[in-house]
Amino acid sequence: MRNLKLIIKREYLARVRNKTFVVMTFLSPVIMVGMIMLIAYLTSLNNDEEKIIGVHDVTNMVFDELQDQKNTVYLNFSDLELNTAIDSVDKREYYGLLYIPAGKTDEEIASHIEFFAQEAPSNFFLSDLEQKISNVLTDRKLESTGVNLATIDNAKAKVNIKMENFSGEATSKMASYVKMFFGGAAGYLLMMFIIIYGNMVMRSVIEEKTNRIIEIIISSVKPIQLMLGKILGTSFAGITQFVIWIIFGSILLFSVTAIFGIESTSIQGEAAANSVNPDEIQLLVNDVLQLPLASIIVAFLVYFIGGYFLYSSIYAAIGAAVDSETDTQQFMFPVILPLMLGIYVGFFSVVENPHGIVATIFSYIPLTSPIVMLMRIPFGVAWWEVLISLGILFASVFLVIWMAAKIYRVGILMYGKKPTYKELFKWLKY
Repeated sequence: MRNLKLIIKREYLARVRNKTFVVMTFLSPVIMVGMIMLIAYLTSLNNDEEKIIGVHDVTNMVFDELQDQKNTVYLNFSDLELNTAIDSVDKREYYGLLYIPAGKTDEEIASHIEFFAQEAPSNFFLSDLEQKISNVLTDRKLESTGVNLATIDNAKAKVNIKMENFSGEATSKMASYVKMFFGGAAGYLLMMFIIIYGNMVMRSVIEEKTNRIIEIIISSVKPIQLMLGKILGTSFAGITQFVIWIIFGSILLFSVTAIFGIESTSIQGEAAANSVNPDEIQLLVNDVLQLPLASIIVAFLVYFIGGYFLYSSIYAAIGAAVDSETDTQQFMFPVILPLMLGIYVGFFSVVENPHGIVATIFSYIPLTSPIVMLMRIPFGVAWWEVLISLGILFASVFLVIWMAAKIYRVGILMYGKKPTYKELFKWLKY
């Protein structure tokens, strides 16, 4: 036990005193905050860009129905020839020209409408324009058949389904998105931590093996103690770095936002445009408060410990089996694949059906359960399912540590030969 403590201390101090570690600890939050500010700035520029649309309406029935919006203005070019209108819009560098030809039927008109532009417009803009023209042509067709549009408008019934759980508590329609956000953030955060600091464990083993320091160290401690010490020491260093990222990043983001006065104007504008119901916002806040936050935090810590030890043992075994980081490529894909699979299953299966067979099965598989189960818990999971998942996970952790220790014990002193999967299997028998 004393040797294990010394190894953990040595690995921890070696990591936190490393110049690269120190620089990236404080530089990473700066980069992230800078990216957030850049995205916010570019988004505001994109939202403030004015689109001037020329309209050449031969039918004289669409232009009057196109209402100017905050950043979109429609100008009438119907009194010009089409080619002249196109040249005029092009020279003035307007966003584009909408051409609505004459036709015997509305179907004929709709099938020959064109939009001329120097660059292809966004799909959102085209979809919105198509919907507006479709509404105009539909109303015209209804009027031609003698239908009173006012009667239709008055007959339309607006339906707003209110949601409640079986205990009678009101919930928001955005509740599933809130749960998806918390679960997805926890799963993705865990995956990134495993990849970043698992690689750090592997590089540490390779470095000591390459420098032949390991031959001296191994004479004083058992290989399994050395492996566990590296994993624990690196994990503590990672937690230290992660805590600094959160604290320093939060302070930096708050300070930059306050100094430059950057606000989420696009979100505020959209909310104002859509007239968000304050009651709906209150329900959304209640949904966040009603989340099993304590369970999510505890589950994150437990699954973090299990998932990190599981994958870090594999990374340590790979580092001991090879002579250089280049030789690890043949082993990395099978390691990263379950992590990526867990993320994809989480976002495409858990969100759609958190209690479906796919989500349930992958929340029991130890290589994917730390991610998938974390994404399921905000949607409500029975305690016995969590216990089964954790039982399988930690049983697998002990099994993988035992197997990794055998590979580590043999591979740490092997030089000059690239191991194969067949040779790794033989090492398990030693």
